[in-house]
Amino acid sequence: MRDGFIKVAAVTPDIRVADCEYNAEQICKKMKEAAALGSKIIVFPELCITGYTCEDLFWQEVLLNGAKDALDQIRKESREIDALVFVGLPWEWKGKLYNVAAAICHGRLLGLVPKKNLPNYSEFYEMRHFEPANEELDYIEYPGEEEQEWIPFGMQQIFYCPQMEGLTVAAEICEDLWVPQPPSITHAIAGANVIVNLSASDEITGKDSYRRNLVGGQSARLVCGYIYADAGEGESSTDLVFAAHNLIAENGTILAQSKRFENEIVTADLDIHRIRAERRRMTTYPTTQEEYEWTEFELKTEETKLERTFAQMPFVPQNKNDRERRCEEILSIQALGLKKRLVHTNCKSLVVGISGGLDSTLALLVAARACDMAGIGRDHILSVTMPCFGTTDRTYQNACELTRRLGATLKEVDIRKSVTCHFEDIGQDINCHDVTYENGQARERTQVLMDLANKSGGMVIGTGDMSELALGWATYNGDHMSMYGVNASVPKTLVRHLVCYCADTCEDRRLGEVLYDILDTPVSPELLPPEDGKISQKTEDLVGPYELHDFFLYYVLRFGYAPGKIYRIAGKSFAGVYDDETILKWLKKFYWRFFAQQFKRSCLPDGPKVGSVAVSPRGDLRMPSDACVRLWQRELEKL
Repeated sequence: MRDGFIKVAAVTPDIRVADCEYNAEQICKKMKEAAALGSKIIVFPELCITGYTCEDLFWQEVLLNGAKDALDQIRKESREIDALVFVGLPWEWKGKLYNVAAAICHGRLLGLVPKKNLPNYSEFYEMRHFEPANEELDYIEYPGEEEQEWIPFGMQQIFYCPQMEGLTVAAEICEDLWVPQPPSITHAIAGANVIVNLSASDEITGKDSYRRNLVGGQSARLVCGYIYADAGEGESSTDLVFAAHNLIAENGTILAQSKRFENEIVTADLDIHRIRAERRRMTTYPTTQEEYEWTEFELKTEETKLERTFAQMPFVPQNKNDRERRCEEILSIQALGLKKRLVHTNCKSLVVGISGGLDSTLALLVAARACDMAGIGRDHILSVTMPCFGTTDRTYQNACELTRRLGATLKEVDIRKSVTCHFEDIGQDINCHDVTYENGQARERTQVLMDLANKSGGMVIGTGDMSELALGWATYNGDHMSMYGVNASVPKTLVRHLVCYCADTCEDRRLGEVLYDILDTPVSPELLPPEDGKISQKTEDLVGPYELHDFFLYYVLRFGYAPGKIYRIAGKSFAGVYDDETILKWLKKFYWRFFAQQFKRSCLPDGPKVGSVAVSPRGDLRMPSDACVRLWQRELEKL
């Protein structure tokens, strides 16, 4: 709970129509089972105490009194249950009958929320029995544990937990979700982060997909957790069948759903911090002046044992079809951005420094697409290889062959002589392989590219990726600088998959072979002399594994997670791959570099945004270059 995680449950109990005593027993049984799983919010279906399909039996006083007695039994059984529980029943108030959700916690009835929208079409005849909820909040007298209590009765109620900041819950009932203006809209903008829905949605062919999309979409629009508990077997099958299609969603993602036609408990871990972070970020998320009844409920503070999983590569879809679709989309975005700049500036050439590494390979592939989109020959791409002290034969040959297979113009500029002369000018010992030795080569390459762009009436295409920019792993005014950076919002883990996608789908077999070999080449700036002809300088040995840094980057920028929370979920995601000590080591390195290197990101060239996370100073990351990392380091030291 400390990290904002809370386990919730949608539960379908076995019931008998109109047998309130039996139904209460089953609800209590399932309530205890869900609580034993660690669930802190437990939601049961609509009218589950009586059964949704009682029809004209709802007019029978015996049934209504039996429902109240059953609710009282459930309330008493909840005394030892550490959870907020919602159950459905009919409730008579001021001479009218209402379809309500009762909120219970630790033996107390906290509130009754009536259904607003009553379907009276097709197979539904709810207006024959029930009255729609009115807008005004009322109070009913209810016999409490020690004395009579006044219980809120109305739609505009939010239940909040002081033990967990931001845990705010509101309820709606079945059809309320299916109408153009669901009550959950008002609930959410009034401050509810979790919406529960007590439902009795009968099953007809194809309805499950619509229901799933509806629940997922509502959780996305409202930026909330959504718990949907559906009626199942036990309801009357005179004309209808109920499938117990329980769903739990968070901000557009279905976290859990039940097997249909089986009464069961489904649980999931909602991330309240994530929901709150999203709402803070969205300046268009409204607030309301509606007056709501805020009712407190208490939960014990304890660790949530996470069943939720976190992908090791959050920027890369795990499903193959989704991944291929994402790759095609991103390549199109990159190429279209470059095409616009190419046409607008009337450039005669696109100048790309090609090293035989992943980033420059992706930039060259994008440049080829942009030329195809613009209807100009790929020979307008000037692909420049600039061997120096650290260049290996493998990367050199791959750079040259890649250029030839793509139909670009190849130009070789050996910079050894010019770099050596420059070192002599500034008094740099060529045998001293320090940062000056490395950066001198990077800046010389950028100078060559810029001057060739001037000479050819072209523009330099940046190759650096977002992961390098996040870590500041770029030479200021070296590979850091270009006239348009096509990879600026593409993380390193995604670069690899984009190149792999191109290799898998290209028609030229030899081009595919070159791309696969580039994918197998260690990531390196090749600024230090090779050892036995092989790359001696491996980036991930110096700054850490990119799969870890991309994981950190995603949760730092996308949701503003604290270091402790990132460390916790990284440990869960990379269990068996990296030990906790290794994860913490590189997490500390990430934060130090991320803060210290902002000055390099503050003056980035233009480049297209392709995903939900980016570091452009004109868009997603407006961060001062001299921000202090102390608060984040202090939390890291406690881990």
